[in-house]
Amino acid sequence: MEVKASLKFARVGPRKLRLVADMVRGKDVNEAIKILTFVNKKSAPMLVKLLQSAVANADQKKTVDLDNLFVKHITVDGGPVLKRYMPRAMGRASEIRKKTSHVNLVLEER
Repeated sequence: MEVKASLKFARVGPRKLRLVADMVRGKDVNEAIKILTFVNKKSAPMLVKLLQSAVANADQKKTVDLDNLFVKHITVDGGPVLKRYMPRAMGRASEIRKKTSHVNLVLEER
């Protein structure tokens, strides 16, 4: 039985978040949480919280064994981009693009 959780509008670029998501794809949930606690990236605590949310969703359903869950599917998609402007020399302005991400996580029982 599949269990889902999602994280929307994370203030990290999708390329940076995918690097961390690739580390836990296909891993056991407990092992994935252990890996992410020692990763020195801004997005690692976000993914730990998302994994814990998915495990809580599984616990709420009471149809799966929590010890046998693994990360079946994790996707990182781009969200909306916040556009800001930075003043530059000679009256010009350059655009700063603050990217966001959407993460979808699916856990399944082995």
